Amino acid sequence: MLKVYRGELMHFLADPAKVALQDSYQYFEDGLMIIKDGCIEQIGEANELLPTLDKSIEVTHYQSGLMMPGFIDTHVHYPQTEMIASYGEQLLEWLENYTFPFERQFSDFEHGKNVAEFFLSQLLEAGTTTALVFGTVHKESVDAFFTVAQQKKLRMICGKVLMDQNCPDYLTDTAQSGYDDSKALIERWHNTDRLQYAITPRFAPTCSTEQLNKAGQLLAENPSVYLHTHLSENKAEIAWVKELFPDSDGYLDVYDKSKLLGRRSVFAHGVHLHDHECQRLGETNSAIAFCPSSNLFLGSGLFNLQQAQKFDVNVGLGSDIGAGTTFSMLSTINEGYKTQQLRQEKLSPFQSLYLATLGGAVALDLEGTIGNFVKGAEADFVLLDYHATPLMARRMQHCKTLSEKLFILSMLGDERHVKATHIMGEKVTEK
Repeated sequence: MLKVYRGELMHFLADPAKVALQDSYQYFEDGLMIIKDGCIEQIGEANELLPTLDKSIEVTHYQSGLMMPGFIDTHVHYPQTEMIASYGEQLLEWLENYTFPFERQFSDFEHGKNVAEFFLSQLLEAGTTTALVFGTVHKESVDAFFTVAQQKKLRMICGKVLMDQNCPDYLTDTAQSGYDDSKALIERWHNTDRLQYAITPRFAPTCSTEQLNKAGQLLAENPSVYLHTHLSENKAEIAWVKELFPDSDGYLDVYDKSKLLGRRSVFAHGVHLHDHECQRLGETNSAIAFCPSSNLFLGSGLFNLQQAQKFDVNVGLGSDIGAGTTFSMLSTINEGYKTQQLRQEKLSPFQSLYLATLGGAVALDLEGTIGNFVKGAEADFVLLDYHATPLMARRMQHCKTLSEKLFILSMLGDERHVKATHIMGEKVTEK
């Protein structure tokens, strides 16, 4: 079964920070995308590919807007959806005062399903088609999330939080129960349809060494699952880790000692990393989720993207809902640009959009599966509308280059500019 879409089309082939810009992407002003059984069959110039198609095949022609791969969110908390925009705290106080009380409710499967339904619809409206997602300490929270994601045929990664110390009694598991629950969830959900599992220690302060070691054991036993946690987000948190783990050579080393680094390990934030930590992340092919909206909202700091690039660390973008204040990857790019400006460094629109698409796929070890339009990739894509708001439409009239157009899209764009989202070639949202 073929589905064919025509219109302006762009995707990335490589990281613009590593190759010549013109080699990092493909752009077709009038392109054609041919999809077979939900996956990319071919893309190219419309005038070259149209004559090769059977006359009976219907072509959906998007006259205005840009087709791009769906956005990839490499760090987000679905249970925090309803506590977004909670006022006035930095990380540790924010967790205690807002996050933990909200997460308590997710022992109820139906509550989890209800929030997951809303959360996933918000992601799709914003053009995000894949996400690496935190559940809560409750097994039910992950069952609920995956149940809804499976119904929507989405490629999603999620995991049960592991937390056996320094948290409320009502959110505490044990090293053994965390292992057992995670194991059962892996057996039930990992690689079921488009779903994948992530072993999810919340962060070093809430996990005993025994629990981190059990997470490492689980990872060794299930090498195709993910490891998803937090790292070096906030200076008070880093000082606390030093106090709790005096024998470790810094925050990353706590995880390293438990064998938690690797190709499918994603560490959220990494705002305050030393060079030797970045070197270690690079050596182990681990990834960082860059979460600018959250880092600004909680006052955590400004991520050093150039440092990560220097050590060849895989980097994706994360919304980090609910400390992040937007589901939109376009708005997240806007915040990312500003964090780099404050560091007196530039973030080009090509680099930003790479991080939101193919960069996220590389960070999640899913290159070739999602993130661009190479043959065989799953056809999750969005149509971005340059005219969704009067301001952007007016500003676009003065554009002379693709770079300028992409920059305006990434500075003025948000979920309103996602005209349609497609999953496996099928349109699932439209404005």
